[in-house]
Amino acid sequence: MASKIRFHLDESVAVAVAQGLRRRGVEVTTTSEAGLTSADDESQLAFALRERRVLVTQDADFIRLHQRGVQHAGVAYFDPGVRTVGQLIAQLVLIEEVLTPEEMEGQVEFL
Repeated sequence: MASKIRFHLDESVAVAVAQGLRRRGVEVTTTSEAGLTSADDESQLAFALRERRVLVTQDADFIRLHQRGVQHAGVAYFDPGVRTVGQLIAQLVLIEEVLTPEEMEGQVEFL
C-alpha cells in the first residue's frame, strides 16, 4: 500500500483546517505545534521536507521559493479569501486521497 500524504499548515492557515482534516483521518501538523511560529519560510519548508509533509499556505513567498528551485516535499497553495475552511479541507482531503507523497515532491498544487 502506498504511503499517504501528510500536511504541514503554515501560520496563514486557520486552525479549524487542521481540526477538520484530523476529523477525517488526515495526518497534519501546524506551525505552532512544530515550534516554528515566526520561523522564516525556508525553515518551514525544511521542516516539511524533513518530515515529508506537504506545506499548505496562502503565502506567495513559497511559490517564489519553489521557482528559485528550493527543494520541498510539495506545496498546496490557495489564494487568500478565495476558499472557505470547508472548501479548503475538501480539496486537501482530495489531494490526500489521489496523490502520493512521491507525486507531490517538488510540486505545487494550486487550490
